[in-house]
Amino acid sequence: MAEHNETDPTTHDDTATTTSSETAATQRPRRVWRKSLPKWSLWLSLAVLAWFALAAFGPKFGIIPWQTGLGFMIREAGVILLLVASIFAIVALAFAFFKTPRGPWWKAAIGLAIPAILFMGLATIRSQAESVPPIHDVSTDLRDPPEFSPRTMTLRGEMGANPINDYGTPLGELRMWADSDDAALKAKNHADLIAENYDNLDPIVIGNRTDEEAFDAIVAAMGAIGLTDVRRVSGMNSVEGVAETFAFGFKDDVVARVQDGQIDLRSVSRVGVSDLGYNADRLEDLREAIIDRLGA
Repeated sequence: MAEHNETDPTTHDDTATTTSSETAATQRPRRVWRKSLPKWSLWLSLAVLAWFALAAFGPKFGIIPWQTGLGFMIREAGVILLLVASIFAIVALAFAFFKTPRGPWWKAAIGLAIPAILFMGLATIRSQAESVPPIHDVSTDLRDPPEFSPRTMTLRGEMGANPINDYGTPLGELRMWADSDDAALKAKNHADLIAENYDNLDPIVIGNRTDEEAFDAIVAAMGAIGLTDVRRVSGMNSVEGVAETFAFGFKDDVVARVQDGQIDLRSVSRVGVSDLGYNADRLEDLREAIIDRLGA
C-alpha cells in the first residue's frame, strides 16, 4: 500500500515567513544608516561651526591664546575640518536623493551650507588681506606721526606688543618683514605704503575752533565709534583710546594729536603683522566723527 508523504502547507508558509522576516531583519540594519546620514552630517557641521566659534571668540574671553585660535584652529585644522564636513554632507545629500530609505535631505543641505559659508568667509578674509598693505600702523601724518603716551608704551611693552616702527625705515630693515619674499614690499616704508593705499586719510583742519573744542570733539568722537579707555593725556596735546575687534578681541591703540591748527590721527595694532585694513577704516570713521562734531 502506497504511503502518502505530504508536507503541511501551514508549516511551509511559516518557514517562508520566518525566512523572509530574517532576511528583512538582516537587510534593515544595513540600510538604516543611510537614513541617518543627513542627521550625522548636520551634527558634524554644527560641531565644526562650534570649533570656529571657539577659535574666534575664545581669545576674546581669555579661554585660549589668539595664536591657537587663529593659527592652529582656523588656518591649520580649520580648513581640514571644513573639507571633511563638506564631503560628508555631499555624500549624505546624494544618498538622501538617490538611495532608499531616503533621509531628511534638508539636514544634509544645511550640513553642506555651514562649511560652504565658512569657506566663503575665509576666502573673503584672504582677499581682504591681499587688497591692503601688510602693515598694522596707520597715521594721517606720514612725516611725524602722533606719539603714544608713556603709559601706553609701557603697557605695550609689558604685554609684548608690536614695536612702534619708524615710518621712514624700509620694511626690509624691520624684524617683522625681514623674511618676506616680496622684494618690492621690503624696499618701501610705512609712509610709502600708507600714501599709496590710504590717500583719503588727511589731517583735520580745525579752522576757527579752539584747541579745547578740538579735544572735546575728539573725546566725543572716540566714544561714539566704540573706543574704550578714552582719556586726554596729561602733559601732552593728545587724546588716546583703545579699540577692540569683535572677533578674537584684538586691541589697537589709537591717538589723536592737536597741533598747529590741525588734528592728526594714528592707530596701531598690538599684535599681528597685517591689520586687514582695520586701522585705516577706523581712522576714517574717527575722522568723520570728529569733523561732524567740529562742524568743519
